[in-house]
This record gives sequence, structure tokens and C-alpha cells, in this order.
Amino acid sequence: MSMIQSIMEFNKEFVEKKEYEAYLTDKFPDKKMVILTCMDTRLVELLPKAMNLRNGDAKIIKIAGAILTQPFGSAMRSILIAIYELGASEVLVIGHHGCGMMKVDTNAVVEKMKENGISETVLDTIANSGIRMERFLRGFECVEEGVSHSVEVIRKHPLLPAHIPVHGLVMDPETGKLDLIIDGYDGIKTK
Repeated sequence: MSMIQSIMEFNKEFVEKKEYEAYLTDKFPDKKMVILTCMDTRLVELLPKAMNLRNGDAKIIKIAGAILTQPFGSAMRSILIAIYELGASEVLVIGHHGCGMMKVDTNAVVEKMKENGISETVLDTIANSGIRMERFLRGFECVEEGVSHSVEVIRKHPLLPAHIPVHGLVMDPETGKLDLIIDGYDGIKTK
């Protein structure tokens, strides 16, 4: 049985048994927070448990390394919609130790792309359109640097209200321990 067939079979039973009822909530985050974090598989269940979050408590956006590479990309759009349309009043950027984006070798990633059939012509076309792979595939030297970068991109965004705190945290992906590296309440303007 293929992976998708297995998922569909499980889902049919999940719906028939009404197991979804334990997760019913609405679209507004009860704890009024939006979290930008990494897509790392170790954080899927650990992050919410370590923060005492239940279904419906927070908007969680997952991207590689929790790194915002562009201030007007889809992740930032999601943060702004969470604030303006869904009632979020705080932003948390949460990175983690041992992240796969740490010290990413852009050239090695591009070589893997070529090995998987991406032609030099495609890469040249992308480069000629102004996209620099070293920026697009940007990693970081240490997790605190990555978190600080994303916090600054969010804080300095021209569409972010000045009264919204933006916090930066780093998580241990084994224990769930959180370290606060940027307290978003420092220096914000009150509404």
C-alpha cells in the first residue's frame, strides 16, 4: 500500500469514528499568538506540548529554520493576517538547536538539484531574474543568529503595528526546554 493510500484509509476511519471532535475549535487563536518556527519533524508534537498549547491556541507557521528570507513573502503575510484578521497580539519566533539550516552549503544544495534533473538553463534563468541562491537558500551560523534575523525582519516590517511584541526563543529538540533570547516586550510602544 502506498503512503497516500494508507493516509486515505486512516482518514476515512478517523472521520467515520468522529475522532475529529476532540480537536474542534475556531479559526481565532485562543492564546492570541502567532508562532514562526522550523519545519523540523522533532518539533511537530514537542513544541506545542512544551508550550502547553492545545489545538486552537496559536497560529503556527513552519518554514525551514524559521528564517524569513523576504519581508513580503508568504510567511510574513501569514503573520500579518494572524494579527489583523485573526486576533493575534504577540509573535514568537522559535528556532531550535541542531537545525538542518545551520551552516547550509548553498553550492551543495544546488549540486543536489542538478543531480535530480534541474538543468543549468533553469538555474541560469532563475539567476537572471534576480534570485540569488545564496540568499534564497540562506542558512545561519548559529541558531540564535537565525532567530534574531527573523525577529528583526518582523519588528522592522512597515506593516507591523508598533505595539506588537516579537519574541525570540530557542528550543532544545530533545527536551523541549525553551530559552528566551529576545524579550519582545523590551522597547515596544504601547497601544
